[in-house]
Amino acid sequence: MRRALITGITGQDGAYLSSFLLDKGYEVHGIMRRASTFNTDRIDHLYRDPHESGARLFLHYGDLQDGSSLRRILQKSQPDEVYNLGAQSHVKVSFELSEYSADVVGTGVLRLLEAVRDFTGSSGKQVRVYQAGSSEMFGAAKPPQNETTPFYPRSPYAVAKVAGYWYCVNYREAYNMFVTNGILFNHESPLRGETFVTRKITRGLGRIKKGLQKKLFLGNLDARRDWGFAGDYVEAMWMMLQHQEPGDFVVATGEAYSVRDFLDAAGEKMGLDWKQYVEIDPRYMRPTEVDYLMGDPAKARNTFGWKPKVTFRELVGMMVEHDLELAEQERTLMKAGHSVALRGVANG
Repeated sequence: MRRALITGITGQDGAYLSSFLLDKGYEVHGIMRRASTFNTDRIDHLYRDPHESGARLFLHYGDLQDGSSLRRILQKSQPDEVYNLGAQSHVKVSFELSEYSADVVGTGVLRLLEAVRDFTGSSGKQVRVYQAGSSEMFGAAKPPQNETTPFYPRSPYAVAKVAGYWYCVNYREAYNMFVTNGILFNHESPLRGETFVTRKITRGLGRIKKGLQKKLFLGNLDARRDWGFAGDYVEAMWMMLQHQEPGDFVVATGEAYSVRDFLDAAGEKMGLDWKQYVEIDPRYMRPTEVDYLMGDPAKARNTFGWKPKVTFRELVGMMVEHDLELAEQERTLMKAGHSVALRGVANG
């Protein structure tokens, strides 16, 4: 049984990757940060009490800011594959938490690579490492962007991701480590955090449709992104580590749509004229904007046969259906006299 270690296991990608690997027969270990409340709701359906026979998902407290915890977890989990998905991944927030974002997103990669290097040296075990890059690294570079496009980051988050990318290239070349960079373009799902624009749209419009909310406040509606389904993209992560050689791969659909296009598709699916409810709030504008990201996934397609399965409209549809159901549940609870805690859907 192969073992995988996932940082950021409680996030969207961590949840989809955990499910994917468990279906492949892996034993999965995940790193989660200590918090006063549980934030494992995305993976609760996968988790079994480790005291039970047959349990194959195990969680460990650790942090990319704490190299000693990474070393202990590596020794305990003995992984064959490491997927580094942990990050402060909200671009707008990275302008407000710039030092923290740089430390976790950039230096955190270095800590993990050093921990893996020490582990392989002491154990003799060969470990393959996947680093989650981001299309934000391309920033202001002209589309379509591929593996040879020069990086032009436009946020502290993106700058830190570029640093993490080059740490991986350096360790691959300096120490002959199997380290692969996946440069993933925007990937969404019903598990996407509610402060990310796509989920904010489907969640907010769903609440408006059900009479729970009157307005939805957004920023730049003209930004264009290459949006795919997170479930498709985690398969690409796994395929990269099954390839015989490490490398750097863009994962994208090759199509781009604006935020306005996403609103159109979501509004059409709901039977709602979003223009009556959406207002622009300058607080949600980035100090330096990224106008147009569209990836060229030809290398991934030609190297190991990956291509997206879910179309843009199918993606919007699944998110709309999920969030309409969520809004209906919320309305039912409110009618029964229960208060419902929101996570900044209308104003966050």
